[in-house]
Amino acid sequence: MLQKEIPDIFVEKIFYNLTPAILYEHALKFEESNRITSSGALSSLSGIKTGRSPKDKRIVKNSESEQDVNWGNFNIPISQESFKSLKNNALEFLNKQPYLYICDVFAGWEKKFRLKVRVICTRPYHALFVNNMFIIPSEQELKEFGDPDCVIYNAGCYLPQTPLQEVDSKTNVSLNLDAKEMIILGTEYAGEMKKGMFSVMHYLLPHKGILSMHSSANEGE
Repeated sequence: MLQKEIPDIFVEKIFYNLTPAILYEHALKFEESNRITSSGALSSLSGIKTGRSPKDKRIVKNSESEQDVNWGNFNIPISQESFKSLKNNALEFLNKQPYLYICDVFAGWEKKFRLKVRVICTRPYHALFVNNMFIIPSEQELKEFGDPDCVIYNAGCYLPQTPLQEVDSKTNVSLNLDAKEMIILGTEYAGEMKKGMFSVMHYLLPHKGILSMHSSANEGE
């Protein structure tokens, strides 16, 4: 359970940085559709969205990002006002839940350039995905984590009755590169979280002379 306050989150029951084993238990206990496969992996349903929704992605256009984003069919601008409205929708949904999962993790292997990321979500499957795709802090790193550099508000289970503002869809994945915030609405596909943070790293690291890569390395004999 969480022992510290999280800005804008008022849910009393919060599960904080649970281990994969406990997240498996929650996934099976709280969601009837989840199953354990023959390989031991957790099988979860992501609703009507079984992949990313690139045409529903939006990026806040401001004086800082205006010259550095390749605006087009997949980097579609959104106003600061609309982002605030979408964030309010996400927070309203999240704060109505009986419990939430919060994961404090790192994005980026190199300690000098990594970001501290806080993910707020409603499903154990999403928290397990975060645990698998991001870098988990050590016990000491968690004690010294402090305020995050970036926050993901995953309210993907929220299904609006009408299209969202400046989106023309019931699905929205919005990035505010200035505030380093990400909003997910209307899609339970977990990959949106990873792709969103990769977009943030792609935006920030070239300014520091660093090429961000979507890669992993294995070491063996």
